[in-house]
Amino acid sequence: MPSSASKPSLTPATEAQPINTAVTGIKINAASMSLGSKFLANDDLAKLGCDSDWIIQRTGIKSRYHAAADEATSDFAIRAAGKCLSQAGVDPEDVDLIIVATMTPDHLCPSTACLVQAALGCHRAAAIDVNAACSGFMYALVMASQFVKSGCSRHALVIGAEALSVIIDPDDKKTFPLFGDGAGAVLLGPDSNTDPETVSGILAYRLASDGDQAQALIVPACGSRMPPSHDAIDQRLQYLKMDGRTVFKWAVRLLPEIVHETLQMAGKTLDDIDLLIPHQANTRIIDAAMESLGLPPEKILVNLDRYGNTSAASIPLGIVEALESGRITPGDNVMMIGFGGGLTWGSCLFRW
Repeated sequence: MPSSASKPSLTPATEAQPINTAVTGIKINAASMSLGSKFLANDDLAKLGCDSDWIIQRTGIKSRYHAAADEATSDFAIRAAGKCLSQAGVDPEDVDLIIVATMTPDHLCPSTACLVQAALGCHRAAAIDVNAACSGFMYALVMASQFVKSGCSRHALVIGAEALSVIIDPDDKKTFPLFGDGAGAVLLGPDSNTDPETVSGILAYRLASDGDQAQALIVPACGSRMPPSHDAIDQRLQYLKMDGRTVFKWAVRLLPEIVHETLQMAGKTLDDIDLLIPHQANTRIIDAAMESLGLPPEKILVNLDRYGNTSAASIPLGIVEALESGRITPGDNVMMIGFGGGLTWGSCLFRW
């Protein structure tokens, strides 16, 4: 791994023309979710040699949902997106864009988004997958927002969906308990409100990456670099490999920095945040960020104790829960932050 001195700054380089990081005039019209059919409490993993107390102390996770034998990523995405359209009262034929953020697609080809498009009957929709691991939903949300803002889309489905249980090694006692399966979907559309002080949308966003640390979170085999082989399978290289210590230290440093950076770009302060929805990776990461930022617990959403780390699905799952519990209301400033494999990170301050 590169030394800390060689790591790139989180702050963007000085440029002659500043980048516009606001994408307002868009709104989230609906949000829904779907989970794997197999509920697994920590005690259910005891037969694999996983210690429940260790899992809670080190991560805060008490349970998670896994895919059943007949479930894949597209199943979660289809269910979440279908409920989302019903909630908004939008006909599938009117959807013109589908972006699925996932690192566990059903197939390398076709895209999971195309499977969603066909299942829902969104016959006019462009459909693509985005793989930025745990940052994927943030990348997809920003991309779809720009389509809506430019007038190229009026009904855009943005879905974070994962079946991580299929790429996690059950023999890896420190990694297998961390991850869960599911999907969260949001439906974006234009906001008719033109008042710059109250219009919905992204007040500022930041997408970034550090590929020098790609080995910190990687599935080594079953891609073009290392095609499937008996040798690769024997070495269990088809499973996710994680340098937990490196990722933990990086995330603890990253989270408060990117919050301050995004607020600065939006011309806002910590007091302007009504709710922070971070990627749900580890409660110790979230607690460290909360302490560093000085944000009270009621301003930070945490649900990984029930779902585990669902990668690209974690932030939309948080959005759904926050809306259903009344923790997000019109006009609220919601900070969302994803971080994970790549390494990648993405944030936005979204006015509801």
